[in-house]
Amino acid sequence: MAPVEKAKKVAKSAKKGKKHPLNSYLKGGILRYSKAQMYKRRALYRLKDKKSPVVQKAKVPIKKVKKIGGPNNGGERTVYLNKSKANYPTKTFVKKRPSKANFSEHKRNTRRNLTPGTVLILLAGRHQGKRVVLLKVLASGLLLVTGPFALNSCPLRRVSQRYVIGTSSKVDLGTFKVPEHLNDAYFRRLKAKKDKKSGEADIFAAKKERFVPNEQRKKDQKEVDAALLKVIKAHPEGKFFSKYLQNMFALHSSQYPHRMRF
Repeated sequence: MAPVEKAKKVAKSAKKGKKHPLNSYLKGGILRYSKAQMYKRRALYRLKDKKSPVVQKAKVPIKKVKKIGGPNNGGERTVYLNKSKANYPTKTFVKKRPSKANFSEHKRNTRRNLTPGTVLILLAGRHQGKRVVLLKVLASGLLLVTGPFALNSCPLRRVSQRYVIGTSSKVDLGTFKVPEHLNDAYFRRLKAKKDKKSGEADIFAAKKERFVPNEQRKKDQKEVDAALLKVIKAHPEGKFFSKYLQNMFALHSSQYPHRMRF
């Protein structure tokens, strides 16, 4: 770059109000100009003999003599005007974070092939290896699936998308809509309340809680199953499709999942 062009560029940036540093670092953390050179560049020699007037501030008293009545108090006492804090916080104050940072409000992303009506293969849990039908994706990001129960004994349940394989087999749900009350709160398990009055002897007598489905769950399961079986029957390969859902998934020797199309 020619020196004239460089000067024009500097003039332009000066007009815009850009500030250029008087000194800068070279490689290895060495400054371009020494202390003596910067003294000249800043023209500090002009201020050499100049003395700025010393402004004397009025002294503010820290203590105060206070009169105290009573024969045994000594008459006077010196007291600090600004009292120091009696208690200091042991921990710095943590500001409240915005609610959008909560995990419950994070955006949920589901795999493209996991759409309502898709047949999934469960890879974990007590129903491992079973083929189930995906009904809908819940607000928590979990998948609502069912066997149906009448075919392979898999009830309405929530499953993480990490533990399923999405197959190419699909059921056309059509006009069937999953009831709105079948959400995350519906599957939340209620814990039995402990009595505060109970003594130590009850700890050994307490039995392990066992989940038992209530009448509402049984009713919902029958309704969903009835609608799904109707849809499966209407499938072009309905007879074989119901058997396909009944059969368990398993891999034999020389079968590799990464080479298979489901």
